[in-house]
Amino acid sequence: MSPTPTYVPPPEPQRSGLMTALVAGAIIALVAANIYLYVQIDHVRTDMASMQDRLRTEIGNIKDASSVNSAAQQRHIEALKEELEAARNQARTMSSQGKAEALAYADQLNKQIKAEESRMAQQVNSEITQVKESATTANAKIADVSSDVGNVKTAQAQTQAQLDKTIADLKSVTGDLGVASGLIATNGKELAALKLRGERNYIDIKLGKTKQPVRFGDILMKLDNADAKRNRYSVDITADDKKVTKKDKNINEPVQFYVSKGGHTPYELVINTVQKNEIIGYLATPKETASR
Repeated sequence: MSPTPTYVPPPEPQRSGLMTALVAGAIIALVAANIYLYVQIDHVRTDMASMQDRLRTEIGNIKDASSVNSAAQQRHIEALKEELEAARNQARTMSSQGKAEALAYADQLNKQIKAEESRMAQQVNSEITQVKESATTANAKIADVSSDVGNVKTAQAQTQAQLDKTIADLKSVTGDLGVASGLIATNGKELAALKLRGERNYIDIKLGKTKQPVRFGDILMKLDNADAKRNRYSVDITADDKKVTKKDKNINEPVQFYVSKGGHTPYELVINTVQKNEIIGYLATPKETASR
């Protein structure tokens, strides 16, 4: 005969299975959204690294081309300056007519030198502008990535806070065998939080009246009675080819039984909802198994 239950929760209204499923789904969807966002940011970071490589290559090419062009233009200007100086020296030793022609030629060379220097300055400014525009584009992309990372951290913090609050609301009670239970989930939201913690294996239970036992994991269960008004139920549980009857159990009460591969840690059946001819809850089993 089973010992008298040590845990009898106060009557509470039945929770809608659809509502708890929606709440649990919302938590899972939020976690999935964070994972998706992380993947997207990883792609953005990869693109960012590629863009930075291209930017460095582009700037390097601009610098190399600028150096070559500047060196060529500088040599051309120096040659013109030397030619100008020679023309001025020649003008000093020539007659009036020849001197006038030499000075005119020198003036022409001087204008050509100034034009060359102006073009060279414009080219350098254009190259500097091009580099600045590339750097601005890169900085904008970096800002976008930083914003995405910030959004992920915010969403992750919100998810963690929500899970922490849900875990804090969970209860640890004594099961019907007198063994201290783990944390007990009383609805779908709390069960989703427990699953995310991953401390035990959790199997969803939805059991109706059937002629033959129904398998859940490595056990068989058969519903004997479901009293929706009193929130009580009775089930037959078969494990290791042995059947035990759990009679007149309360909702949210840890119904405990030992299975050989569970070692010294009992399996726990927690039923959250009792409906007419149907019970809904979960089965918690140890993560690591050992011989008893």
